This record gives sequence, C-alpha cells and structure tokens, in this order.
Amino acid sequence: MRVPLVLFCAAVAVALAAVTQPSMADFLIPALAAGLAALVLLVAALRDRLRRRPVLVDGSNVMHWRKGAPSVETLRAVLGLLRRQGYRPGIVFDANAGYKLADRYMDDREMAKVLGLPANRVLVVPRGEPADPTLLSAARDMGAPVVSNDRFRDWAQAHPEVSEPGALIRGGFRDGKPWLEPRQ
Repeated sequence: MRVPLVLFCAAVAVALAAVTQPSMADFLIPALAAGLAALVLLVAALRDRLRRRPVLVDGSNVMHWRKGAPSVETLRAVLGLLRRQGYRPGIVFDANAGYKLADRYMDDREMAKVLGLPANRVLVVPRGEPADPTLLSAARDMGAPVVSNDRFRDWAQAHPEVSEPGALIRGGFRDGKPWLEPRQ
C-alpha cells in the first residue's frame, strides 16, 4: 500500500511542477498518467485491505506448534497462511514471549518487526497479566476468531463465545506446512 501512495504523491508533485514551471511542461501528460495508474493501485490496495477479515492469533500458543519448540518461523508461516486465506491477522503474546523466542524481553514494536506486521497489530501484554483475557476481549470486540489450540476453559465463563462454532481456529503443522481449521 505504501508504494502506490508514494507513486501517487510523486506523480502529483511532478504534475504540479509541470503546471507551474514552463520548462517542465513536457512532463505533465506522463505525470498525469502515472498518477492515475498509482491511484488505481491505491484504490485496489485499500479495497483489498477492507475486504480482509480480522483474526487474532494466540502468539504464545501458536509459536509452539512446530515440534513443540517456540519459533518465530512457526509464527511467520501461520501468519502467511492466514493472509493467503484472506485474513488480516493480529497477534497477542504473554509478556515472556520474547524470552522464549530470543532470550530477551521484546515489546510490541520489536515483535512486530520480527514478524513483519504493523506495530498496531501486535500486543505483548504487561508482565504479570495473562494474555488470554486480553486476547478474548479483543476478539469479542472485533468479531474475530482466535487462532489457538487452547480451549480457554479457564475463561469460558467470562467469554462464552469461545464455545461457539468458528470462534476458535485450531491448527498445527503437517509435512512442514501449517494447516488451520475452525473448531466446531
């Protein structure tokens, strides 16, 4: 989405320069054409972003899906599969997730950078707080399913929606590739 926006802004700047400076008049038509093309790409990117369904990932659970060992690659593979399936993933971690993945504390921004997600779609809960109630509350507010093999039994009374079909998406790895399916 950034590339079409940058191209559009550059084309507008060149078109304005062509209109205001006679020596650049030859650039007006190409700048307008480039601006129109960039605008089409920008609208397509926005439409694609709006069509994607939100989904929240229980990062502290999913990072263990491949061979039981916490792994950034496991998280990236699952996030990639979710994107290919038309989801817009967000992810919530316990405060200790960075220690499990990189032997040090990692905040939202660091986790986002490692995972290739925007920082506003990654949350590392504060130390001493369990991530599950935050994850489940956010999923409820967004109307989003949760990707996890956890059944959230400890939180089912406060979040009865976890027992509804499609509220949870379980998954794992087969032959080195992630799989996902809604829990019925």
